[in-house]
Amino acid sequence: MNINGIINVNKQKGYTSHDVVAVIRRITKSKTGHTGTLDPDAEGVLPICLGGATKLSEYLAADDKKYTAEVLLGIVTDTGDISGNIIEKRDVTLTLEQIQEVAASFLYKNIGIYMQTPPMYSAIKIGGKKLYELARRGIEIERPPRQVMIHDIRIHSLGESSFTMDVSCSKGTYIRSLCMDLGEKLGCGAVMGNLTRTASGLFDIKTAVKLKTLRQATDLSEYILAPEEVLPHPMFHIRQEGMKRALNGNQIPSSYVINAENAPENGMFWLKYENQTVGLYKKVNNEFLPKAIIINKV
Repeated sequence: MNINGIINVNKQKGYTSHDVVAVIRRITKSKTGHTGTLDPDAEGVLPICLGGATKLSEYLAADDKKYTAEVLLGIVTDTGDISGNIIEKRDVTLTLEQIQEVAASFLYKNIGIYMQTPPMYSAIKIGGKKLYELARRGIEIERPPRQVMIHDIRIHSLGESSFTMDVSCSKGTYIRSLCMDLGEKLGCGAVMGNLTRTASGLFDIKTAVKLKTLRQATDLSEYILAPEEVLPHPMFHIRQEGMKRALNGNQIPSSYVINAENAPENGMFWLKYENQTVGLYKKVNNEFLPKAIIINKV
């Protein structure tokens, strides 16, 4: 199947991101890749790239994310979520106002960059080893903090020792780490319960499709989004004489692009030839430099 596009998958619990990639690859018989991992116990939005669109993964992964997370108070585990071994329990006597005040202390508008330490149970590689592989062997190492941004936190569904929060954040944010840091600042400890990614860039859970639906579909085209739909940069057309350079992955002089004078310097643009999207380009020094060629070469 000759496909270039992205499917907005609603991942269910129990699947790793690689599991989802493997399922989509079997269904489409296309080159397949994801745009950023989602924990096996988490569910929600996981955009999957197909064919030439796999070259766009880094651009899609850079988008902001939204999550709905359950926070369980008074518990500390070795994994930072409820699946881990409980290593400490503490009393919980908190009001909604206290929780909201502490949550607000993590917001970008209040503290700027949030220096977050990734959890040991994560797929980050340090020294060539994935952290979760070391953690499973009982090894804990120092992890350099990462710069992330928390744009918004909304607290709701407050119980005796739990609450639910909606989080809007930058890429690379670990919600488990945020839960643990919230718990420490609240003085009672906390771990993450259920987690749902509700949005990744323009991809929303309301339009995400489950694997069961994809397996049963007789026509996948209704679920496949064109790359230019999800990365809405301006579109320009290549002249025929510029296509050889494009297919060889070379930069395209502006003289080979129709109306190139209307494309601002240092902007990102889609270049198209007839009805085919060639790739994503950046205009530098009056030339279009290829960032991701997605056309299927003949």
